[in-house]
Amino acid sequence: MVDLSEAEQQAGRYRQRRRTRTAIVEAATALLAAGRDPSVAEVAEAAEVSRRTVYMHFPTLEHLLIDATLGALSQGAVDEAITAVGSQGRPADRTVAMIEEVVAQSARTLALGRSLLRLTVDQPPVADRSGPVRGYRRVQWIEAALEPLREELDERQRDRLLSALTTVVGWEALIVLQDLRGQALDDAVATVLWTVRALISAATNATDPPPRSGAKTRGGVAHGD
Repeated sequence: MVDLSEAEQQAGRYRQRRRTRTAIVEAATALLAAGRDPSVAEVAEAAEVSRRTVYMHFPTLEHLLIDATLGALSQGAVDEAITAVGSQGRPADRTVAMIEEVVAQSARTLALGRSLLRLTVDQPPVADRSGPVRGYRRVQWIEAALEPLREELDERQRDRLLSALTTVVGWEALIVLQDLRGQALDDAVATVLWTVRALISAATNATDPPPRSGAKTRGGVAHGD
């Protein structure tokens, strides 16, 4: 019998949580598409999980239904953008093109995004839970967008770029630019895309320096105090 490392066990648990969450969201989306106003019990039955499992992923029914609504609005457009990019052009350009659609979807659904943030911002941090409060779908889309760079970046570099892009691709960055910088939505989108290109350029053109002496590391990335 092969003993799995702690990191492998954690990765396996994360994948299982993501699959379970996806099943719950898809069940809620199907019920909404059928014109239903589903209860947690109905969603749980459709997803073949317990009510307790639903609440482990979504603290409130409103949270679940908003997440399902956002998924129905955006999944098709993002998938189409990823398909449309194909395999032509520079890998970095293809990655940017796919992320542009994710950012555009964030802008189009910003009002719902603010509602979803309001519902999740007070949830316990990741360290106190079995996994992220939200963001699974966004991470999946960015992972797909990074596929053209698979031959240019090693796993550690891709993981760090994924984390960096997650901080700027989504509603949070647009809200910061609107509320703190007073930017119009179109200007906020342009700023986010400029940042995306800068991060991808830095990741694909720079050589990683060795960790600084005495720096603390988490997940293979050096962090200062």
